[in-house]
Amino acid sequence: MKEEYIPFVEELIELAIREDIGDGDHTSLATIPTDARGRMKLLVKEKGIIAGIEVASMVLHRLDDDMRFDQRIEDGTCVEPGDVAFYVEGRILSMLQAERIVLNIMQRMSGVATQTAEYVRRLEGTPCHVLDTRKTTPGMRVLEKMAVKLGGGENHRIGLFDMVLLKDNHIDFAGGITEALGATRRYLAEKGKSLPIEIEVRSLEDIDEVFAAGGADRIMLDNFSVEMTVEAVKKIAGRCEIESSGGITLDTLRDYAECGVDFVSVGALTHQIRSLDMSLKACK
Repeated sequence: MKEEYIPFVEELIELAIREDIGDGDHTSLATIPTDARGRMKLLVKEKGIIAGIEVASMVLHRLDDDMRFDQRIEDGTCVEPGDVAFYVEGRILSMLQAERIVLNIMQRMSGVATQTAEYVRRLEGTPCHVLDTRKTTPGMRVLEKMAVKLGGGENHRIGLFDMVLLKDNHIDFAGGITEALGATRRYLAEKGKSLPIEIEVRSLEDIDEVFAAGGADRIMLDNFSVEMTVEAVKKIAGRCEIESSGGITLDTLRDYAECGVDFVSVGALTHQIRSLDMSLKACK
C-alpha cells in the first residue's frame, strides 16, 4: 500500500468500527467469554480477483493487536471457490467484531478488481490502458482505486488536488477553452504548482482551439463516436496524450482502443460493480 494512502485507510477503518460496533457488540459479549480464543478463515465462494487482504489485516490488528494473521494468497490473485485467503487466530470477540467490516471491504474491493480485470482483458494486444474515475463510493475512494490497480487497471487522478481537469462546466463558466487554459496556467504559476493539465473537448474544432491556446498534457474526447475518435486521433497523435471517455461499455471498449487513444476512462469500474462472494468462518 502506498504510504500516502495509509491515513485515508486508517480513517475509514475507524469510521467503520464506530458505525458497526457503537457501544459494544452485545450479541458476542452476551454469548462468548471475554478471554475465549479461536481461529477463523476467509473463504472464497466465487471466482474472481481478490483484493483487500492487506486492509483486512489492518482492521483485525486495529481491533486487537494480539491477532495472528496467516496470509495464504496475495492481493490481485485470481481465486476460485474454496480458496482460503488467510487464517486469523486470536480473541473470538475481536474476530467477530471485525467480521462484517472485513467482509464489506474485501467483497467490494474484490468486485472492483474482478470487473477491472475483465476490462483489461478486453484491451489485450493494444497499448491502451483503462482508467478509473472519481465516481467512487464516498469515503472509500482510496480502497476502490487500490482495487482497480490490483485488477490491472490504472488510476486517473485521486481527487481534485493532484491534477487539473478542465471539463465542460469549467470551460463554459470560464468563457471558453482559450480562457480556461490561460487562467489555469496563470493560477499554477502564481501558486508555484506543477500539475498536469487535461482538457475535455466536445468537437473536432475544440481540438484545434486547444493547440492554438498552447496545448495540454492530455486531451479527453468526451462522448465521441468511434468515427469521430479516429479523426481526433489524427489531429492529436504525437502532440499529447489522448483519453476517450463517456458512455464507453465493455462491448465498445476495444473499438475505442483500436482508434489509437492512450487511455479509456470508465466510471463503471467503481460505481457499477457486484461484490465478490466470500465469508469469514470459524475453523479448527
